Amino acid sequence: MLALYVLLVAVGVVGQGFRRVFGGSDGIESLFVLATNPFIGLVFGIFATALVQSSSTVTAIIVGLVAGGLPIAVAIPMVMGANVGTTVTNTIVSMGHMNRPSEFKKALATATVHDFFNLLCIVIFLPLELAFGFLEKLSLSVNGVVESIGTVDASGKSIFKTVVGSGANFVKSMLSGLPDTWAGVTLIIVGVVLILISIMLLGKVLKDVFVGKARNYLQSAVGKGPITGICSGTLVTVLVQSSSTTTSIIVPLAGSGVIELRHAYPFTLGANIGTTITAILAATAITGPTHEVAQQIAIAHFLYNLLGVVVIYSIPWLRNIPIAGARWIAQVGSERKELAIAYIFFVFFGIPGVLVLSRAWMAWQLLLNRPTFESLPRLVIDWLV
Repeated sequence: MLALYVLLVAVGVVGQGFRRVFGGSDGIESLFVLATNPFIGLVFGIFATALVQSSSTVTAIIVGLVAGGLPIAVAIPMVMGANVGTTVTNTIVSMGHMNRPSEFKKALATATVHDFFNLLCIVIFLPLELAFGFLEKLSLSVNGVVESIGTVDASGKSIFKTVVGSGANFVKSMLSGLPDTWAGVTLIIVGVVLILISIMLLGKVLKDVFVGKARNYLQSAVGKGPITGICSGTLVTVLVQSSSTTTSIIVPLAGSGVIELRHAYPFTLGANIGTTITAILAATAITGPTHEVAQQIAIAHFLYNLLGVVVIYSIPWLRNIPIAGARWIAQVGSERKELAIAYIFFVFFGIPGVLVLSRAWMAWQLLLNRPTFESLPRLVIDWLV
C-alpha cells in the first residue's frame, strides 16, 4: 500500500513540477505551439522504456507530464513507443536459451511475437492518429462518459484525492525557497525517481506473491482458446503490475516446449491490455482542473491496446503477420546468434538512441545561443517535443 501511495503522489509531483517549469497557464499554452513532432514522442517512448525496462514507469511519468500540460497529441505517440520498448525484457530473457538452439528458436519466436504485434499496432494506428486524431477524440468521448456516470470526482475533492494531493503538496513545500523554474525541475526529477522506486517496490511485492500462481494459471489456461489466453494474460498482468513479467514467464515455458507459439501469442496480447492499469491508477492521483486530461491519456492508452488486440486478432491475415515475423527472426537468430543480439541492440537502443541523441544535440546548440541556466529547463522540453 505504501508503494502504491508513493506512486500516486509521485505522479502528482511530476505534474506540479511541469506546470512550474512553464510558469502557469500562459507558459503551458506555449507548449502546444512547440508540440509538433509526434515521431520524436514515439522514439522517446521506445528508448526510455527500453532503458528502464518498464512501460508502467514510463506511462506513469507520461500521465504526470500530461497533467502538467504536455499535449495529448504528443503523449499518445509516447505511449505507443512505450508499448514497443517494454518488449525488450522478454527478448533479453529468451537469450538465456541461446546455448540450446532448439529451445532458443522457440523462446525467441515467443518473445519477438510481442515486438511485431506492437510494431504492427503503430503501423495501423499512428497514421490514423496523425491524420484524424482518432485516439485523442475517442478517449475524450469515453472520458466524458466516465465522468457523466459519476465514477470520477470532477471537483477533485474526494478524500482519496485529498490524501494524495496533500502528499504532493508536502513535497512541493520542501522546495518553496527555490525559484519557480528550478523548483519545477527538481519536482520533476524527484517525481520520476519516486515513480521508479515505487514501481520497483510494488512490482517486487506483487511478484513475490503472485508470480508462482501466475505461472500455474497460465499453464492451466493453455489450449483453452484465444479468448481464455487473452483474459489470462490480462488478469496476470493486472495482478503483477508488469507486462514484462507476464511475457517473461511465458518465454521459458515456450522454450521448454510447455507452450506453443500460437498459444503464447494470446497471452502477450492480454499482457498489453493488463499493463494499462498502472496509467489508470496514476491518473487517479491528479487533482484539480488537469485531472480530466490525465485520465484521458490513461484511457487513450487502454483504448489503443484494446483496439490493437480487437482489430489485429480478429482479422486472420493481420493476426498472422506477427507470428510470421517472429518465426522469421527466430529462424535467423537461431542460425546466427550475433544477428539476434544485433536485433535487440538496434531496434530498442541503437536507432532510437541515435534519434534521441541527435535531438539532444540540437537542444545543446540552442543552449549555446541562449547560455542561461533559466533557459535550460525550457530547452529540455523543446527537445522532447
